[in-house]
Amino acid sequence: MTRPGQTRFAVWAPNAAAAVKVHVTPPQGEPMTLDMQPDGQGSYVVEAPVGAGTRYRYQIGDDLKFPDPHSRLQAGDVHDDSVVVDPQAYAWRTTDWKGRPWSEVVLYELHPKAFGGFKGIQAALPKLAELGVTAVELMPIADFPGERNWGYDGVLPYAPDTAYGTPEDLKALVDAAHEQGLMIFLDVVYNHFGPDGNYLHAYASDFFREDLHTPWGPAIDFRRPQVRDFFTRNAMYWVNEFRFDGLRFDAVHAISEPDWLDEMAAAVRASVPSNRHVHLVLEHDGNIASHLAKDFDAQWNDDGHHILHRILAGETDGYYTDYADKPAELLARCLAEGFIYQGQPSPHRDGERRGEPSGDLPPTAFVLFLQNHDQIGNRALGDRLITLAEKGAGMDALRAGVALCMLSPQIPMIFMGEEWGTRTPFLYFTSHNDELAEAVREGRRKEFAKFPAFADPAVRDNIPDPNAVDTFEASVPPLTESPGREGMLWWDYYRALLRLRREVLVPHLDGAVSIGAQAIGDMAVAARWRLGNSQVYAMYVNFGADAVDVTPVAGGSLCSKARATQAVWPGPASSRPARRWSCSRTCWRSLHRTAQHE
Repeated sequence: MTRPGQTRFAVWAPNAAAAVKVHVTPPQGEPMTLDMQPDGQGSYVVEAPVGAGTRYRYQIGDDLKFPDPHSRLQAGDVHDDSVVVDPQAYAWRTTDWKGRPWSEVVLYELHPKAFGGFKGIQAALPKLAELGVTAVELMPIADFPGERNWGYDGVLPYAPDTAYGTPEDLKALVDAAHEQGLMIFLDVVYNHFGPDGNYLHAYASDFFREDLHTPWGPAIDFRRPQVRDFFTRNAMYWVNEFRFDGLRFDAVHAISEPDWLDEMAAAVRASVPSNRHVHLVLEHDGNIASHLAKDFDAQWNDDGHHILHRILAGETDGYYTDYADKPAELLARCLAEGFIYQGQPSPHRDGERRGEPSGDLPPTAFVLFLQNHDQIGNRALGDRLITLAEKGAGMDALRAGVALCMLSPQIPMIFMGEEWGTRTPFLYFTSHNDELAEAVREGRRKEFAKFPAFADPAVRDNIPDPNAVDTFEASVPPLTESPGREGMLWWDYYRALLRLRREVLVPHLDGAVSIGAQAIGDMAVAARWRLGNSQVYAMYVNFGADAVDVTPVAGGSLCSKARATQAVWPGPASSRPARRWSCSRTCWRSLHRTAQHE
């Protein structure tokens, strides 16, 4: 809308071979069809005396009718009419919210529909705040086909999917989060469009490159200014119109022009007041560190996840091959320098070198996690780490891994249900049309045929069907029900660790630098950082069964695993000689009691 009761319609259609029209249906009044005029730069525009609630769709020639690629709301699904939205209609309550510093971030990743949509997430916010979470991260919400999807099949990047609620519901969620003192982040996908509902190929094929392909088809052509502008404005749209506090950019290694990332990030920064905290986080499989020295706050540390998964679950197949040998040394490099692969050859990639040096970056440039949607849901059966650790290193080791993630100077992230110790799987689910559903189903089974556990076709036939309603329903953890005694132990443990992080680490996290880390056993590491107040923060973690020699830093200590983990409070460096250290099994119980009596 340009003003109340007046709307400008515009569509970039550089390959249109016939007249471009827009069909408009106001809430009251008669439908109309308007001829659109070329602007000389590939776009077609027209203004009409209509306002919010007006349904519309574009047409080229006699046969091609399609929704607005800039649609802010769909009247149904991705193939239906778009709807004019008044961006000023929502009355914000938290008008003085400026966000929170990056050093305070504790991320909680969730799937919106698994939480009951935008309203369901809003109802869960007080419990998340009580846990110690400071930032809720939504998996992608851009309109996708059907009612159920991970969100990475979105085709209308500006339109919140109505399966989760209305744009006003989303703004109310953001508002409520800010009232709780919580930040709210959004996962956005700029590397591809989903396979159903993307009409751009039909009238704007210039949007794509035919000479470069990704796993999802032709690469998006980020050499074109119209394409760059489409996605840059989308990032600014979520940050400014919906007031998201941060964005996570999915799989940016699949974006052909990496300079656009820095251009976009700078534009987002320039679009907000200097006193507002807005955080930008990358997912990049290539471990490219250079973006993190500019306008991005951090990158998901896949290396950190992979080495911890290898230690806790014991898996060394697939990409875990890269982490099979000397795991303690690899974990030490992760804690000291962020990335493990900083240009070294990757065995899993047939010796291809991966990564850039990252040791000069602060620890807060990395988001560390034990689980996320990918690392659970891309498994054939959606196994949670807790079920894998039971067969691997054991529950004591898992608790040590949790303590490492929550108390490391890297930024911690929790995946929904993890804080309860849930064993509910998180499966890959969709709600595609029949033809596409069959292709996805068979493609997934062929993908897992490469793994020995699924070599038998009869076993592969038991992989859950992504398109079945039951697959989604099986992926919803019991978030609102009583988790039982074990669940409360986990919840209290996470809460106590996050309280310790908040009190001991966060106030001095800005300016933290690594002093170094080293393996002190086959499955044990010691790491030290100098915090912003010049004090030393040390962590000793032993995932093995035998005690190890350490030289502790002077100060108090907190243990989370028998013989295993000591997170030392900030204090001056100590030169005391090494001693054999072990702690009693009361550490886990003591933490639980501490949380109960806060």
